[in-house]
Amino acid sequence: MTIGQLIKQLRENAGMKQRELAAKLEIGEGFLSKVENDQKLIKRDDLTKISQLFNTKLSELETLWLANKIYNVIKYESNAIDALHVAEEEISYLTKQKK
Repeated sequence: MTIGQLIKQLRENAGMKQRELAAKLEIGEGFLSKVENDQKLIKRDDLTKISQLFNTKLSELETLWLANKIYNVIKYESNAIDALHVAEEEISYLTKQKK
């Protein structure tokens, strides 16, 4: 599931129209439509508002948001999977160093 799909699902499950959520987030309805269709990425600050509005975990929203950012950077790279593995190793190494 993508961040856009989750936002749409949360909104629809709450019986909320796009224009209502857009107003609460202070963004345009057209922009929200693009977010829900994974054509645009919502601001990270808006994730907190979404989390509070729909009583969902901020960490889940942030994970999907970050995954979307990473995907958009590497989606057309032939070595994308290899690059992800290297990045994962580097993050694991840094995490161990902080302990």
